[in-house]
Amino acid sequence: MPAFLEVHFWDLKNPEFWVGVGLLMFFGVVWWKARAMIAGMLDAKATTIQTDLDEAARLRAEAEAMLADIRAQRTEAERHAAEMLSAAEADAVRLAAEAKIKLEEQIARRAALAERKIASAEAEAAADVKAVAADLASQAAEQILATRLASATTDPQVDAAIATMAARLQ
Repeated sequence: MPAFLEVHFWDLKNPEFWVGVGLLMFFGVVWWKARAMIAGMLDAKATTIQTDLDEAARLRAEAEAMLADIRAQRTEAERHAAEMLSAAEADAVRLAAEAKIKLEEQIARRAALAERKIASAEAEAAADVKAVAADLASQAAEQILATRLASATTDPQVDAAIATMAARLQ
């Protein structure tokens, strides 16, 4: 049976009673100090956790702000890309129209140049034909006159006029 259930244990002159009281006081002091130390450690841990939570909340707010900023930048970049694409398409249409106009102008210039060359060649050919015709006419006239004059007496003035006639017809 335990000693504290016996009556003489509770006598103030009993040293075991005072050892028990001292032991209870010791455990009380230890409990008091340990409780204070544990409470301090828990408070420090709670403060650390709260600081970490506050930091996490701040980082989350920064991340959300950065995400919103990035989304806004992406939206702006997509809008800018769409604008650039539409501008490029408009430029392509405009350049195609300008190229068509320039090609038509160049074709018209080359056609006009070809027509001028043809007209020049025709005029040159007509002049050559006229020159050849004049030479042939003068030779024929010379031969006709020569045959007529051969039967008749020769006149030096007529011979000189016939010689200069070819130069005048050209």
